Amino acid sequence: MKILLKDKVLEALKSRPGFDEKKFEAALKLQREKGGSLSRILVESGIISQKDLMLVFSKQLNIPPINLNRYKIDPALLQLFPEKTMREHKVIPLSKIGSTVTVAIADPLDVFVLDRLKAITDYHIEVVLSTDDDVKTMLENIYSGRGLDIKKTIEEMDESSDAGAGVVEVLSDEKIDIGELADTVKLPMIVKVVNLILVEALRRRASDIHIEPTEDFLKVRYRTDGILHEVLSLPKKSQNAVIARIKILSKLDITQMHIPQDGRFKIKLQDKEIDFRVSVLPTSFGNKIVLRVLDKSALGVGLEKLGFLPESMAAFKKALEKPYGMILVTGPTGSGKSTTLYSILNEMNTADRSIITLEDPVEYQIEGITQIQARPEIGLTFASGLRSVLRQNPDVIMIGEIRDFETADIAIKASLTGQLVFSTLHTNDAASAITRLMDMGVEPFLIASSLIFICAQRLCRKTCPHCKEAVDISKAVLDRLGVDYAAFKKTGKDKFYSGKGCPKCNTTGFLGRMGVLEALLIDDNMRDMVIKKAPTAEIKEYAVKHGMKTLRDDVMDKFYNGLTTLEEALSITSED
Repeated sequence: MKILLKDKVLEALKSRPGFDEKKFEAALKLQREKGGSLSRILVESGIISQKDLMLVFSKQLNIPPINLNRYKIDPALLQLFPEKTMREHKVIPLSKIGSTVTVAIADPLDVFVLDRLKAITDYHIEVVLSTDDDVKTMLENIYSGRGLDIKKTIEEMDESSDAGAGVVEVLSDEKIDIGELADTVKLPMIVKVVNLILVEALRRRASDIHIEPTEDFLKVRYRTDGILHEVLSLPKKSQNAVIARIKILSKLDITQMHIPQDGRFKIKLQDKEIDFRVSVLPTSFGNKIVLRVLDKSALGVGLEKLGFLPESMAAFKKALEKPYGMILVTGPTGSGKSTTLYSILNEMNTADRSIITLEDPVEYQIEGITQIQARPEIGLTFASGLRSVLRQNPDVIMIGEIRDFETADIAIKASLTGQLVFSTLHTNDAASAITRLMDMGVEPFLIASSLIFICAQRLCRKTCPHCKEAVDISKAVLDRLGVDYAAFKKTGKDKFYSGKGCPKCNTTGFLGRMGVLEALLIDDNMRDMVIKKAPTAEIKEYAVKHGMKTLRDDVMDKFYNGLTTLEEALSITSED
């Protein structure tokens, strides 16, 4: 196929009206240097449209084109290939006759795809051509029970002249008629599309919605269980109206197109209130919007449901019994630190306690708790806000994050004078939080006197209980990966489990996430080690000898008990 590309396909492209040879050579150079799909690069470079490229391939490679919109896919065929493979190579099985499977493919230049599909099925593979967008849309419709509603709405929007009335394509120096845009936002079609995007995100359990403008269309992606999935592409002419609609919901200024903005709004769905935190960022092709989905019902599930094993729960509850001191939750961005802290505050939120939080931003709004939004641009930083908070005589303080010495110093001194202080740090494990505070300039004796508990955290995808099945993993493989087979045998289990993939989990094999935790309860010996500036490794070694489970230990316990897969367990924790 590479020969056909250089000869027949290249000649066919050169013969097209308006062919730009310089652009084509630049595309070839980019593909040689960075790899990736040449077909995608040709389309993104503006050399040719997806539909025209499909027709060129069809003619030059003698592969018939099809219109996927006219096909209804047999669900049984979807069992032939993993969803990940179909998405990665953009293929869809259309039929199986005898030992031959026919698939629709978007990129016939992907020379490895046929070999891979044949290896998976042991069938002979025949191909027909479709466009990249049609294949992606079909895959989303297949794995989304309500995706067809969105697709139908987009088609109606694309055909409706009203949907794009008064709206022009977004360019970097574009001038937009705000009056016309305000009218367009009220059109039923725009309202319906935005509503469907929000409802579909909730149906898929998405934690974030990414609405990203490109040169030719508006891309929508959902983050589910920590993984981003592209859902659909909206017509470019609808871009300004869709973005303006979300800004209006968030009470943001639709006339401001070149500055970042932050807002939030709330919807009610099936007697449940869902908050959306909105971040708007100007880009070359228009405003990119990311919506964080905040479901307050998740805060009332209890620490056990968040993934705390009995040993971690016991350590945490012992720390919460202290009348004052500092409790830290550590981990990278997106590891569930805020959810854990909010869940604890929710349990502590009683009439006899005064709880104040200082956050940037305020994620969940909880009745009965005083919550303050940090605003560094007007001088309300964590440090200055914390000084004012202490004058309010609270019982419990939660600081969104300790980022500098001033905040750490005030927080630690507050924890020594009668307040229970919660906060977060960005460190890889629990013991490293001590070193991080020292690096900020906090005196070791203050750290030793104030710290009572540190919890390091990650999020791990849970094996789907609806399609979980036993899998064989040889002892040789376990030994090579450093898995303690004896520890597994002690659980009394005799099988490992993995999700096969089903409609409940969108064929991913995973459904939801749980916390992986490393609970470090500070004792007197550890305090002496902190004062003496003992190395992090020495503190961690002492903690492990006295019963602390590391992140790896915790996630492997979950694997042994069939809650997650070995691949997931190894991917989220480093070797201890």
